[in-house]
Amino acid sequence: MTKPLTVQSDKTMLLEVDNPEFEACRDLISKFAELEKSPEYMHTYRISPLSLWNAASIKMTADEIIEGLTKFARYSVPKNVMNEVREQISRYGKVKLVKEESGELYIISNEKGFITEIANNRAVQPFVDGMEGDKIRIKKEYRGHIKQALIKIGFPVEDLAGYDEGNKYPFNLRPITVGGIKFGMRDYQRASVEAFHAGGRNEGGSGVVVLPCGAGKTIVGMGVMQIVGAETLILVTNTLSIRQWRNEILDKTDIPESDIGEYSGELKEIKPITIATYNILTHRKKKGGDFTHFHIFSANNWGLIVYDEVHLLPAPVFRMTSELQAKRRLGLTATLVREDGLEEDVFSLIGPKKYDVPWKELEAKSWIAEANCVEIRVPMEDDLRMKYSVADDREKFRLASENPEKLRAISYILKKHSTNNILVIGQYINQLEEISNTFKIPLITGKTPLPERQELYQAFRSGQIKQLVVSKVANFSIDLPDANIAIQVSGTFGSRQEEAQRLGRILRPKAQDNTAIFYSLISRDTNEERFGQNRQLFLTEQGYEYEIYTLDQFKETVPEESLTK
Repeated sequence: MTKPLTVQSDKTMLLEVDNPEFEACRDLISKFAELEKSPEYMHTYRISPLSLWNAASIKMTADEIIEGLTKFARYSVPKNVMNEVREQISRYGKVKLVKEESGELYIISNEKGFITEIANNRAVQPFVDGMEGDKIRIKKEYRGHIKQALIKIGFPVEDLAGYDEGNKYPFNLRPITVGGIKFGMRDYQRASVEAFHAGGRNEGGSGVVVLPCGAGKTIVGMGVMQIVGAETLILVTNTLSIRQWRNEILDKTDIPESDIGEYSGELKEIKPITIATYNILTHRKKKGGDFTHFHIFSANNWGLIVYDEVHLLPAPVFRMTSELQAKRRLGLTATLVREDGLEEDVFSLIGPKKYDVPWKELEAKSWIAEANCVEIRVPMEDDLRMKYSVADDREKFRLASENPEKLRAISYILKKHSTNNILVIGQYINQLEEISNTFKIPLITGKTPLPERQELYQAFRSGQIKQLVVSKVANFSIDLPDANIAIQVSGTFGSRQEEAQRLGRILRPKAQDNTAIFYSLISRDTNEERFGQNRQLFLTEQGYEYEIYTLDQFKETVPEESLTK
């Protein structure tokens, strides 16, 4: 049998989709390589130092990787690739940051050449306080900065300098929720908590847990909070997420409501468990001025900081985090991909990947819904096509996104799935208002007052309404467990993050039929199609395949009686 993988000397790998060993090979290489392209027949992966260091951080060995490559490779694996794998895997943990009894911080390594190279590097010197034998003494306040500088020159540091314990705050997880449902952590949730905590040793205490939307990242967060047993600051994307974390904590732990604080645009409470938004942390009174609310990090003696949706962490919060390296730090995310390319900062400042479960594995065990992804390519009318052809790139994208022919596609989907719970998600408010008015579906945007939003979400959860049109506000941390159809009418320029969030809206496990469909509407032969291929990368990474239809082909899948209603 022909093997599915071609490993090339430039460290790219071509994986043949139509091969019986495709899935087994994909599951292996996705642990140590990044997906770059995913057209129908051949996927391209790239091995990078960061992808190998993340693999090393979850205890993957060079031998395992090389053995896997050899097993699936059609041709012999180039020697330089094997050398790169061995070199980069061996680099992780070779350079350590430690704290001695005197309280001083040092960079140490068994490789004397590494220490000499680091000590003589200009990027590192501002943070160094001198040499002591074979050790480099670091200025204490620059614990984060030195790690950032070192990763950029190819030295991923294992930080073993330990943590401040913070103010103690013990609590228990409930065996039965306040809602009366039996509660216990799933095996992978417990495993991710243990991988992060590492028995309280210095090897644990900072890092990222990667789990699909709907797989219970909040529960993992609470599990870590409970095992650490200290006052905790939780950072989230928006005010709605604050309410959802608060509700989950109250439902599944014995923490009293009076001990949970909200720190947002509306409230400024500091309690033993405080939940704050990224927005409030990045607030300044004037451009280039000081961050108004930075003091929240020192307002309590926190023992743990939780970064929800860590792939969306704003750059200024990274800067703040570089000064918080003595605190335990947990990042939660569905994808390590960042649109701004700051994956290295996540690695060095929050910590390396500690735990990762493939989406398909959880789907097979029914922990998340089984998802089918469908792309419908919609034509453009001649007048719009002419306007499109003379527009600049940004305007082209908007014209393609707001193509009125998408209304026909929505109409067919609504008819085909008339009994389902449907979310229509988009980028442009005018387009969403038109959809809302045409199909008489309630609309939620950033301008919808919070009480009205919560009311509409609750009506959707209870089955009182079965369809909702939502803007980008629904990308993050919204719990709508019964949504089983999503229609994406427009999106950001090829954002893989966004695709992760939007797919996540329909992945909560379903009580009845545990399947969901994610529709993307794309204008044919436009730049939207090109950006759409980039977004598909994320879904392909998770093992999903796209079915692609023209509008006419899709219409044929809608039962005749539904079309005539």
